[in-house]
Amino acid sequence: MSTEEKQIEAQLVQVQAAMLECLKDTNLNQLIPDNKNILGSGKMLRSQLVLALGAANGIPEKELINAAAAVDMIHGASLLHDDVIDGGIIRRGAPTFWKKYGINGAILFGDVLMFKALSLLVDVNRVDLLSELIDRTGEVCRSEVEQELILRGSPGTWEECELVGRYKTGSLFAFAAVAGGNKQPDQAEALREAGYILGTAYQLADDVLDASGNEEISGKTLGTDDKRGKTTAITATENAPADPIAYIFQLLENAANLLKPWPEIHAAWDTFLKLTMVPVLEKHVHAAVQ
Repeated sequence: MSTEEKQIEAQLVQVQAAMLECLKDTNLNQLIPDNKNILGSGKMLRSQLVLALGAANGIPEKELINAAAAVDMIHGASLLHDDVIDGGIIRRGAPTFWKKYGINGAILFGDVLMFKALSLLVDVNRVDLLSELIDRTGEVCRSEVEQELILRGSPGTWEECELVGRYKTGSLFAFAAVAGGNKQPDQAEALREAGYILGTAYQLADDVLDASGNEEISGKTLGTDDKRGKTTAITATENAPADPIAYIFQLLENAANLLKPWPEIHAAWDTFLKLTMVPVLEKHVHAAVQ
């Protein structure tokens, strides 16, 4: 394990601690020990991206920890809500929260996580990131609404599928990328777009996994997209690329190319892809053919 990897591993522990500390005044942190599949038990990809880019940019560690904790709490909240909507019963190898505490409990706990996440950015006086997270979270919600109320029941086009992925999943990766930036507008714009593309690739791979993956390998309930008539990379055959898997990995290259004007950031991004994101996507694809 490289020095950079060891540093990020140690910082992820701090991110987990920051999430728990944030919930202390709600008395809800007592639920976490028995529900470790909610916060900080997954891959924490968004946190890892914040930390990797932030280290390359020399951003103060406290700011990075809080930004990483904020985005992972928003992500955790979205999973609580998604499991209710999709009827998922397994998440990260354990029973989903709503199966244990009911639909009302899962929805309310997700709401608390979202609003407590925002306070983490206030604590480090990053009003710019607070605005960014509010905007990107709004995009996640908007995309979920579109997929549920407008596109559901239709196979959709590939363009529609990509837009769902860009905002449903790409938005929080976009925030994570910007949070690791140096606050300069040109770099922030490039990082935001790279994050959108990265998240799109991840969502497309997740669509493939949901349609034909192995639940034991993936650790979550699969097959819910088809049952609920969702527009995904599997249903959206109109204008779809001849080789969707190759297309997914091409997106990763496209995202990285946007960052070439900043060699240190580009190098950090490539390292994140090589050590973290590519293995995850390859696992998704591998699980889908088991």
